Amino acid sequence: MKKIQLYLIIFFTPLYFIQKANSAEIDIYKKIDLFGEVLEKINKEYVEEINQSESMDSAINGLLQSLDPYSAYMSPEIFEEMQTETSGEFGGLGIEVSMEAGVVKVISPIDDTPASKAGIKAGDYIVKINNIQVQGKSLSEAVDLMRGPVDSGIELTVRRRGVKKALTFNIIRKIIEIKSVKSDLLDNNIGYIRITSFNDNSSQQIKKQVEKLKKNENVNAFILDLRNNPGGLLSQAIKISDFFLENGEIVSTKSRKKSENRKWFAKKGDITEGKTLLVLINYGSASASEIVAGALKDNKRAIILGENSYGKGSVQSIIPLKNKGAIRITVAKYYLPSGKSISEVGVRPDIEINEEGDDFKIKTDTDNQLNYAIKLLNG
Repeated sequence: MKKIQLYLIIFFTPLYFIQKANSAEIDIYKKIDLFGEVLEKINKEYVEEINQSESMDSAINGLLQSLDPYSAYMSPEIFEEMQTETSGEFGGLGIEVSMEAGVVKVISPIDDTPASKAGIKAGDYIVKINNIQVQGKSLSEAVDLMRGPVDSGIELTVRRRGVKKALTFNIIRKIIEIKSVKSDLLDNNIGYIRITSFNDNSSQQIKKQVEKLKKNENVNAFILDLRNNPGGLLSQAIKISDFFLENGEIVSTKSRKKSENRKWFAKKGDITEGKTLLVLINYGSASASEIVAGALKDNKRAIILGENSYGKGSVQSIIPLKNKGAIRITVAKYYLPSGKSISEVGVRPDIEINEEGDDFKIKTDTDNQLNYAIKLLNG
């Protein structure tokens, strides 16, 4: 009798899973039929004639953005633009943006660009572009509205945390040229290095700037400024973290497929030769910036000063489609050496110093965060 029961279990278990899988597939096909029916009703009954192709693009983008703010659909035109370097026909504002709660959120303004000079800040919500409501539009549509000929004007209406009234900014578009690394020798022999993004050659630039600063034999400390740095290449974040570490884990990524999970470790050799290191971050420090700050913090190599970072701890991959468009989709998440995820949490500074005053600008007399860092190192 026991043998018969055992055979029944072995026989019926696969059948149960097949039935379950078939049921799930049937549900999906029903939803696809429902979507077709809704599209047909809209086409026939909606008060105005619609462009069905654009509606389909919006539906695809809506599906991707329901996953997270960083996944999106790129039409063939947008994908081609992304692959082609700006030829001078179009200008930009110099901001890294994402979509949150149906409006465009500024991750970070880039140094010395029209947006940063106008006073746009990390965390600002763009609610109108030239009096056109952003809510209801996809991120790619909003970005298209912000593009335009060089030297042409654009008006952005912005909502800012802690400010009751909407703010209006009139900005002139320019060709955006990003110098990702800058350095300076501050008073009392403090080496100052600012990284504005993680590009192909950022690590080479960092190495050159550190060597240049080390020519002054009296340099006794370094400040690494990652404020308003929206991120960039993971490979560069790993290399730059490694420059300041002798050993230890830098970052790990976890994806849906366990075989693709990875960890990166530092190799021996600190290019500053163990000199005191202080890292500045703020709400505009995202992605690769958070990897560097988190690795240096968790390995107790640097003091982190400023504001909590943005909290973008995910890896996106761009996958081409048959229609010559593409989808940008999250394929993995970053984890700090402590095992903590950066997503939506960010990196917390060891010493919290918030920006002070409406006239605050990075590396000027109004930069209270940098001034505090200098006093701390001199103290």
